Amino acid sequence: MSFLQPNGPVIDLGVNIDHVATLRNARGTVYPDPLRAAMLAEQAGADVITLHLREDRRHIKDADVVALRPQLMTRMNLEAAVTREMIDFACAVRPQDVCLVPERREEVTTEGGLDVIRYYKEVDAAVRQLQGEGIRVSLFIDADEAQIGAAADLGVPVIELHTGRYAEAGQDELAHELERIRAGARFGAARGLKVNAGHGLHYQNVQAIAAIADIGELNIGHAIVAHALFAGFENAVREMKAIMVAARLAAYART
Repeated sequence: MSFLQPNGPVIDLGVNIDHVATLRNARGTVYPDPLRAAMLAEQAGADVITLHLREDRRHIKDADVVALRPQLMTRMNLEAAVTREMIDFACAVRPQDVCLVPERREEVTTEGGLDVIRYYKEVDAAVRQLQGEGIRVSLFIDADEAQIGAAADLGVPVIELHTGRYAEAGQDELAHELERIRAGARFGAARGLKVNAGHGLHYQNVQAIAAIADIGELNIGHAIVAHALFAGFENAVREMKAIMVAARLAAYART
């Protein structure tokens, strides 16, 4: 949060609005409106608005992306699968950022990182097409040196580390998973990549991830939308951003 400490450490919050659309679609209404959620999130301090246009359109719809693009004051981070349909759509809308993610129709939510090594050719073609339209590309990957190295070889400027295993870890595994994220972030930064992170983060587990100096942005959705039911959307965003910034400043003070 640069206005708190302009020359100090900064960590950005990307607010994922997918599950506002999930609630809307559950009843087939026009409300709650993801566009309004995005506007409120920006007013409350969100640095990025993230949304995932899935192939089955289970939450965000094409029209949501089109409506949001010219309205955002910050940045649109569009998550998309590596398919011709999604890449062509992204090139037509031209968000500031596209994050390429793996996708299976039967999954409840994204279950792991994109296998850049296995699908190197397909990912390379998608990256080239998006970059040709002036779109910054990131890859949603596991904190694995081989995957991070492959991402760097593709020439993408940004990676997003999948934090799902950390978020789901029990006490016996928590320290190991946290160190895995730290090591991945350190390795990515050393390769010249901007390192983001996200998945499964909430108000009780985000602190340790936010404290990692090599991570520049966290993307969080479900926890914020859930907390907003009780605290209000703007308050939920402000609380998350405050927790992240406090964790980063505390870590910075210890160095």
